[in-house]
Amino acid sequence: MITEVSTFATEAAAHDKVLVGLIGADIQRSKSPYLHEQEAAAAGFHLHYQLIDLTRLGKGVEALPELLAAAEACGFAGVNITHPCKQAVMPYLDELSEDARQIGAVNTVVFRDGKRYGHNTDWSGFAEPFRRHFAGDDLRRVVLLGAGGAGSAVAHALLVAGTQELVIVDQDASRAATLAARLQGFFADRRVSGLTDVQQAMQGASGLVHATPTGMYGHPGLPLPAELVHGDLWVAEVVYFPLETELLQLARQRGCRVLDGGGMAVWQAVGAFALFTGRAPDSERMEQHFRRMIAAG
Repeated sequence: MITEVSTFATEAAAHDKVLVGLIGADIQRSKSPYLHEQEAAAAGFHLHYQLIDLTRLGKGVEALPELLAAAEACGFAGVNITHPCKQAVMPYLDELSEDARQIGAVNTVVFRDGKRYGHNTDWSGFAEPFRRHFAGDDLRRVVLLGAGGAGSAVAHALLVAGTQELVIVDQDASRAATLAARLQGFFADRRVSGLTDVQQAMQGASGLVHATPTGMYGHPGLPLPAELVHGDLWVAEVVYFPLETELLQLARQRGCRVLDGGGMAVWQAVGAFALFTGRAPDSERMEQHFRRMIAAG
C-alpha cells in the first residue's frame, strides 16, 4: 500500500501538483477526482486526486493507520474519507473541528505542520442544496434512514436547518440510539430518537432523507417498503451514483418533491477543496462540472 501511494506521489510531485486522495471501499465510480482536478485546472493550478480503494487493495479499515501515514509521508495535502472509514478514522487524528466532533464522523483529513486535522464537509454539503431546494418545507417530523458516517452528518444538518423532531432509523439499534443521544445533547430543544422499525418511524412524517448504500450501483433496491412513500412527503437522497435512484423514481411517481444526491456530492467537495488548497473554489463552476460529467455518463 505504501508503494502504491509513494509511486503516485513521486509522479505528481514531478509536475508540481497538489496531492490529495480518497480512502474508502468500492470507490472506483467516485466523481471526486474529476471535481477537484477540474476546479484546480480552471483556477490555474495543478491538483492530482488519487483513489485509494480498500476493495482493490483487499483491505479493510485496519489499513487506515498505514494508509494515512503513507499519504502524509508522501506529501499529500490531505485525503477525503468515505464508507466504511468515516468513524473508524477518528482515533488516528490529532485534532477535530467542532462540527466533526459533534457529528462523530470525518470525511476530510488535512495534513499540516506534522498534524492530522479532521473535518466534516458532508453536513455542509447536504445543508446547502437542502436549504436551496426545501426552504419553507415542513420540518416538523423528519425520518432519516442510516446512522453511519453520512447519516450522522445529514442528521446534524437537518437539526441545524430547523427540524423539530428527527427520527433516525438504522438496522443497528445501538448505533441509531447512540447517534440520537449525542445529537440530543447538542440540540436540547428538539426531539431526536433512534428506531429500527421504519414503519413506526414513518407515521406522521413530513420528510424523508435516505443515507444508506441502498440504491447505489451494486446495491440496488429500495431502502424502505414502497407503500410508505406518499405524495405528502418531501424526499432527499444522499446516493449520487446513480443520480436517479429507485427511491427517487418512486417518490417522483408518487408526487413527492425530491432532492437528488448530486448537490451534496458537489458541496462536500467545495468544502474539502478549500480545506486542502486554502483557496475558495467556484461552487457554481463545480456544479456545472458535476452535471456535465453525469450527463456524459
